[in-house]
Amino acid sequence: MVKKGRIVAFFLIVLLLGGLIGTTVMGVTKDIKLGLDLQGGFEVLYEVEPAQEGQELSQDLLNSTVSALYKRINVLGVSEPRITIEGDDRIRVQLAGVKDQNQARELLSTQAELTFRTTDDKEQMSGADLKEGAAKVVFDNNQPVVQVTLKKPEQFANITREISQLPPPDNRLVIWLDYEEGDSYKEEVTKPADEQKFISDPAVNQVLSQNTVIISGPPFQLEEAENLKDLLNAGSLPVKLDEIYSTSVGAQFGEQSLDKTVMAGFIGIGLIFLFMLFYYRLPGAIAVVTLSVYIYLILVVFNWMHAVLTLPGIAALILGVGMAVDANIITYERIKEELRSGKSVMSAFKAGGRRSFTTIFDANITTLIAAGVLFAYGTSSVKGFAVMLITSIVVSFLTAVWGSRILLGLWVKSRALNKKPGLFGVKESEIDEL
Repeated sequence: MVKKGRIVAFFLIVLLLGGLIGTTVMGVTKDIKLGLDLQGGFEVLYEVEPAQEGQELSQDLLNSTVSALYKRINVLGVSEPRITIEGDDRIRVQLAGVKDQNQARELLSTQAELTFRTTDDKEQMSGADLKEGAAKVVFDNNQPVVQVTLKKPEQFANITREISQLPPPDNRLVIWLDYEEGDSYKEEVTKPADEQKFISDPAVNQVLSQNTVIISGPPFQLEEAENLKDLLNAGSLPVKLDEIYSTSVGAQFGEQSLDKTVMAGFIGIGLIFLFMLFYYRLPGAIAVVTLSVYIYLILVVFNWMHAVLTLPGIAALILGVGMAVDANIITYERIKEELRSGKSVMSAFKAGGRRSFTTIFDANITTLIAAGVLFAYGTSSVKGFAVMLITSIVVSFLTAVWGSRILLGLWVKSRALNKKPGLFGVKESEIDEL
């Protein structure tokens, strides 16, 4: 006697899953963050060098550099930047959606150490004497200038007192950004204004005791003044960064890559669905349901992880679909073998599920180990691929093994499939007589 309650339960579960996916999938996909290869952006790999002689590149120093870089990236307004330490002396920066790559490159690598020096290059003050985050752009005679705030105005008063007593042209306070050993004011001042390495060299004719200093430079453009302000507020880097590799992806090219990849994924998954329906009939239809749930859950989990989806990540997603299909195929083939041997549908279902589990489990474990190694030793996009692959393996095991068996079990235990091997893709002529 057919137990219709189990069949009703099957359709209710499918309808609930379909309703959940249909009403929430657009919101889930909209919230997923895309990598620079899908929305365009900029990636650069830096080699870290000590800023001072005798400085050691410790893990704490690298972490401090990463923190300083994050502050600078906030200036660019880039969402979800990725900064990773690679090895003992390299830092990789990925900025998805960045528009002005030259500005990003300059903002990231400039050490931004502000110093105030005499005309014979002796340091009087440094960025450490300024209040953090207090730099701002103001206008002096309709000209944009950068105003910084001093921690100790009396220190500035003493410095200006000494300089004001010097005869011209030595009565100048020279303001440098990233002064390097060997730089000379007396050499730089002979060059054209747009080639000089120092920012400005105002004459000091009196004692200045205010708590703010104006950096006017050669006449700043507003954008130049804003960039200098942002650099000063972000703070100086504790190390030097030498660019050894960079790549950029245009926004239009990234969008095209996304569209083509998604289309290829739809075509591939559609062909898999058609194959399962044609070759495995009812179990194939159940596999289509569980595979759809698998893809949805992958996107949900990825969104919960706040992970960034890249082209390798999409490749791992498609690979996960293949593994989920493989788990279904192994199970269904075992069931078909049991049916061909003359067993009942119920016996074939139980024996096929039992025989296939070990094979599926071993295959998933070995792939999971490989993905774990990729994540542990890989870099950049390789890690992204590994994360998506690990997620895919776990979710596919739950849906393709556990979910498929529950749904198929409802049909088998309802007894509606008794003496109907054709619904499993098995012909009567293939069944052995017991």
